[in-house]
Amino acid sequence: MKSRVVGVELLLLLLLLQLQLHLLLVLGAVRAPRCTHPARCTDPPRRYTADWPSLDSRPLPAWFDEAKFGVFVHWGVFSVPAWGSEWFWWHWKGEKLPQYESFMNENYPPNFTYGDFGPRFTARFFHPDSWANLFEAAGAKYVVLTTKHHEGFTNWPSPVSWNWNSKDLGPHRDLVGELGTAIRNRNIRYGLYHSLLEWFHPLYLRDKKNGFKTQHFVHAKTMPELYDLVSRYKPDLIWSDGEWECPDTYWNSTNFLAWLYNDSPVKDVVVVNDRWGQNCSCRHGGYYNCQDKFKPETLPDHKWEMCTSIDKLSWGYRRDMAMADITSESRIISELIQTVSLGGNYLLNIGPTKDGLIVPIFQERLLAVGKWLSINGEAIYASKPWRVQSEKNTTSVWYTSKGSAVYAIFLHWPEDGILSLKSPITTSTTEVTMLGIEKHLKWSPNPGEGLLVYLPQLPPSALPTEFAWTVKLTGVE
Repeated sequence: MKSRVVGVELLLLLLLLQLQLHLLLVLGAVRAPRCTHPARCTDPPRRYTADWPSLDSRPLPAWFDEAKFGVFVHWGVFSVPAWGSEWFWWHWKGEKLPQYESFMNENYPPNFTYGDFGPRFTARFFHPDSWANLFEAAGAKYVVLTTKHHEGFTNWPSPVSWNWNSKDLGPHRDLVGELGTAIRNRNIRYGLYHSLLEWFHPLYLRDKKNGFKTQHFVHAKTMPELYDLVSRYKPDLIWSDGEWECPDTYWNSTNFLAWLYNDSPVKDVVVVNDRWGQNCSCRHGGYYNCQDKFKPETLPDHKWEMCTSIDKLSWGYRRDMAMADITSESRIISELIQTVSLGGNYLLNIGPTKDGLIVPIFQERLLAVGKWLSINGEAIYASKPWRVQSEKNTTSVWYTSKGSAVYAIFLHWPEDGILSLKSPITTSTTEVTMLGIEKHLKWSPNPGEGLLVYLPQLPPSALPTEFAWTVKLTGVE
């Protein structure tokens, strides 16, 4: 009995000492033990709050700026009519454009609805590894797939899009998941495009009728899908769209982004764009798209991306596409160069067919970019804007830099074979080479400023590329 009393007294004594120690810690009389291994000591991760000043302060994950070039894929039920553009349903039933009415009357039976296109979106010839091989050969470092466009059809088994998704209807496949696996097997980053709005969803139309004072659509459709996409596929990038009719407060954008940055499975790597509300474009978010085919004239002070399409008139596939509608190889490569020189990323779009085929002209353009990058990628990937971005002369020179190297990419070969560069300041250690050619190039100071580079005297077939050549400069200021 005595031993039991002693044991109880000892336990009470220990509890009392523990309480006293806790009080001393709280009052600051005793400091908590210091970390004795500085390399293992880390500050707690920063928490972002659901407001733009906090969210906009998040550093952009480095991989995105280093990637520079990506492929955009617009694919959905709009690929079935494949006429006009991916806005087919809206032009037909929203705006009731007469040419769309005529197209339907001439090609489909009476009472044919947009929903009837769904079963015809088969993806029968969709082979994700073939797509991924093509994107890899194109030199793309990230790929962005439409998970859902404004028509509302989802390319994955969305839990809140019953019978209007690729698992229940049409392909009966998880297109988002299949492509993601193939893309990541090649160490390419995977991005997901997602439209916030759906033109004809009853809940969205109800909210619109209520002046967007209610959020029935957001709570039942938009947000559940975004959380599902992130949790299920863990995307490296979320390319948001369809924001323009409502402020970000209607979409609950800041709450979602705070979760994405703080607690999601991709919180440390995910990148987002700026389309989170009608007040956000070019102002809030991760990097800026500003508008489709955005092309600034001078170096912006914020990371940006130019998204554009090989088909000049549509993002989705069109059966009536003509060669005059196709962007040339030289135009694509020129836009890539200018975009990167001005600190941006270049996202080039293709539209597959309803069967899942990428037509040869799109393949040809992508492979042309890949061929050019295989020689000149050193001047593109992970590069930074130089102190001077361009020289508007007869050769049209654009600059990039990496470490101590400066790259001068010129779009037109000078007739006399002498490239005049006015901006670089030469030193006693200046050396000049051309990417794709092993020998050093001769140069001399330009009597005015800069230097003259004597280009190799080779027949066009022996040059590294057919268009846009890169001179690498070291030892310049």
